[in-house]
Amino acid sequence: MLKEKVFEQLKTAMKEKNVLAKGVFTLLKSALDTAEKEKGAALTKDEEISIVNREIKQTNQALDGAKQANRDDLIEKEEAKLTLLKSFLPKQLTEDEIVAVLTEAGVSKGMNMGDAMKIAKPILAGKADSATISKVVKSLI
Repeated sequence: MLKEKVFEQLKTAMKEKNVLAKGVFTLLKSALDTAEKEKGAALTKDEEISIVNREIKQTNQALDGAKQANRDDLIEKEEAKLTLLKSFLPKQLTEDEIVAVLTEAGVSKGMNMGDAMKIAKPILAGKADSATISKVVKSLI
């Protein structure tokens, strides 16, 4: 399970006195623990991945804010956080691979964007970020 992997990484970061990694792993472990308590049962792999994706989305928003403020120190910190968080995701598909998966699933020209996304989201959950999925779907329909 992802939670155990995060906890092991957290212990390693604490031993190495890596403040940034410790903070990221503590935050992620806390988010996973909270979601598990709310559900009242162990999380599925897809649920764990969605939590990691949520943390990545929040970090991307913080990175955008740092870029707008021209804060190089914060930009570097947020990019390091992204790298750590993305290490918990499965291998991400390339745009070409996404096109192949969606074409096989029935996404085609003339299709409504909402219908196409209803097909794409479950198939590609955790395998590609939502911005890339939207971009590829738009190019296909």
